[in-house]
Amino acid sequence: MRKSETNTHAGDSIRQAYAEDIPAILALEKEAPHITHWSEHSYRAVFSQGAPDRAFLVYEHQHELRGFLVARFGPAECELENIVVAEEHRRRGIGSRLLAELVSAARSRRVEKILLEARQSNASARHLYSKFGFVEYGRRKSYYANPAEDAILYALNF
Repeated sequence: MRKSETNTHAGDSIRQAYAEDIPAILALEKEAPHITHWSEHSYRAVFSQGAPDRAFLVYEHQHELRGFLVARFGPAECELENIVVAEEHRRRGIGSRLLAELVSAARSRRVEKILLEARQSNASARHLYSKFGFVEYGRRKSYYANPAEDAILYALNF
């Protein structure tokens, strides 16, 4: 098992992402039209010297990438920037396991809260966040494009 790897189910692991994972991450993104898409350059920048402190986690099953999460840490808070699970593997707890890893990391870093936003229509993501204790605290009108849609703002306070 590599350093920073967590066992989940047999053949499954959650680990820090590597630059070599970027092609698989971009492929997963294409399956998720509801997320904010990053360029390949943006993902590569995460690994550059002096980049902001981030948790960039991938969920693998027998070396096949099935999900990922990226979050930025500041001194007092963490912002979940993206979470994606392969379409054919959704509703199997992968998103929950990735989010649980982030919550654990945020607690160990003693941040005060985790912030995120979700499309108003993304009921499954909103349900997941509520299950973890995130509370809605606001909205950004027409934040998302294609289609134009409000962002619901969530926070998990520690």
